[in-house]
Amino acid sequence: MRKLLLIIIDGVPWRNWRRLFGNLEGFVAHGEARVWKMRSVLPSTSATCYASIHTGLPPQVTQVWGNEAIRRLDFPDIFSAVTGAGGRTGAVAHSFWSEFFNRAPFDVVRDIEYDEPGGPITHGRFHTMYGYNLINQATPADVDLFGTLTRLCERHGIDYGMLHTCTLDSMGHRFFHDCQEMDHACYALDAQLAPFVRRWRDKGYEVIVTADHGQDARGHHGGADDLQRDFALYYFGDAEGPGKDVLLDQLQLAPTILTRMGVPVPETMRAAPFLAG
Repeated sequence: MRKLLLIIIDGVPWRNWRRLFGNLEGFVAHGEARVWKMRSVLPSTSATCYASIHTGLPPQVTQVWGNEAIRRLDFPDIFSAVTGAGGRTGAVAHSFWSEFFNRAPFDVVRDIEYDEPGGPITHGRFHTMYGYNLINQATPADVDLFGTLTRLCERHGIDYGMLHTCTLDSMGHRFFHDCQEMDHACYALDAQLAPFVRRWRDKGYEVIVTADHGQDARGHHGGADDLQRDFALYYFGDAEGPGKDVLLDQLQLAPTILTRMGVPVPETMRAAPFLAG
């Protein structure tokens, strides 16, 4: 089984990736990564996209219409497929992910950290962002999240790991996108992420860095505007992929990850993988 990490940077539109993430773009220029544009499902709402990213199903099937529709999903997903094939999984993310793919409702004491060999999430490290508003983002430091995922890789030998951070989504909602605050926030996250990408690659992991959705000039998403839906996907690995101008569909992500890992793809994931197995 190949090892793979999925890094989801919440709420970053295509134009910000290509303008402001100098380290990721440097990896592309140096031949260590490739980048494509990916388009989210509709609605381009956070929880809706989380569900589709891991099930490969549209919201019209998952019936996750927005951030209020949080429940344990009963569809095959990446975590359950990997653990079903004998692999170990890890997640460092917002509590919605634990509720969707492990159990709901989220208990802040029981579920903030767990190690459960039966999975589907073998090793979970979660946060709630309780108290979030436009003044108090209530987000953990990104470098702490990257360090936590790395700890799961190096201590527990996870085969598939997923990390999700809301920092830039929250910054976009507060400051919008044409501003010094957002420029610096993207720069800072990119600089924090880069050394971890190299460390993960040195440990034998393929790495995908991407978003769940974009954001428009007023910091909004959920609708059909290209700024709200389109984002970048950076791939660090050896697989053959499509031409650089091909627009990827978010529903392709789950079957692509499982294909790369050599894990059987559930019949419910009908989109074609965009990377060869």
